[in-house]
Amino acid sequence: MKKFWKVLFAGSLAASLLVGCGGDSGKTDAGKVVIYSPNTENEVNAIIPAFEEKTGIKVELVQGKTGELVTRIDSEKGNPQADILWGGMNLGVYTTNPDLWEKYVSPNENLIDENYRNTTGYFTNYILSGSGCFILNNKLMKELGVEVKGYKDLLQPKLKGKIASGDPTSSSSAWAELTNMLLVMGEKPYDEKAWDYVKDFVKQLNGVELSSSSAIYKGVAEGEYAVGVSYEDPCVSLLQDGADVTVVYPEEGAVWLPASAAIIKNAPNMEQAKAFIDFLISEEAQQIISGLTVRGTNTTIKSTNEFMKPMSEINVAYEDISYCADHKAEWQAKYADIKRDTK
Repeated sequence: MKKFWKVLFAGSLAASLLVGCGGDSGKTDAGKVVIYSPNTENEVNAIIPAFEEKTGIKVELVQGKTGELVTRIDSEKGNPQADILWGGMNLGVYTTNPDLWEKYVSPNENLIDENYRNTTGYFTNYILSGSGCFILNNKLMKELGVEVKGYKDLLQPKLKGKIASGDPTSSSSAWAELTNMLLVMGEKPYDEKAWDYVKDFVKQLNGVELSSSSAIYKGVAEGEYAVGVSYEDPCVSLLQDGADVTVVYPEEGAVWLPASAAIIKNAPNMEQAKAFIDFLISEEAQQIISGLTVRGTNTTIKSTNEFMKPMSEINVAYEDISYCADHKAEWQAKYADIKRDTK
């Protein structure tokens, strides 16, 4: 298992600090919350300090891949060591691991778009993640003399072995890319023609499958690969930081899926965990999110980041989230078979 690391965000607190949803006014020690998360530093560095300042609650953050974090939560369920899984949580994770989560519905649910509210009672949707997103290395693409506008373009012979992609049986972002492909690349959603595309795509990888989502977009930015099949947040972050890359949303259709947070069953810091969930969908946090490279579930608050392409300019596709969750194990097994049989 990947080595995990812990980052402690410990802010100094004045005695006069007004504590928000996590404590009482004037309290200098509002406790701590331990969070497991696959989220990027961009999101982490914007949300956690604001939460600490608002509530007085200190955050201990453990970062890792979603699959590994869920495995860790499962192994610790007899004696939970963390309070929250932040990011990477979704309906599929919930339905395949229903005994790992604490029931909680935030009083702030009414602030977010009704299409993304907590209907299960167990996880809270706080951002919309663009799962259909490619990152292109401009220099390599020019050298190859190819153009990529959509999924079909990834099958060009010149791109064989030059595409960075992940494993949808272990990576949440790669799983989201797979379901996006299956939605838009068939004659109808999730049909055999769409699976035929997946088979052709796996052949194009030429045995290259990266073990982490960060290796995909970093590998493209550093010139190891011409194209990365990734997700919006880190790709736009690299563009924002001046990398010589282009971000493309597939013309066949790009899906935005809600990313969620959930309280771990029998969390040792339960009240602080609830406070963090409340904060994520508060107007204050959603305003912060609007300036980042993700989109909030409070859709009345528009993105203020100039590097984020307006949704009106993107062919947005809408996934049947429940259907994909119901078929997750089946589709992951089918993908594994395709990979094994690909020569």
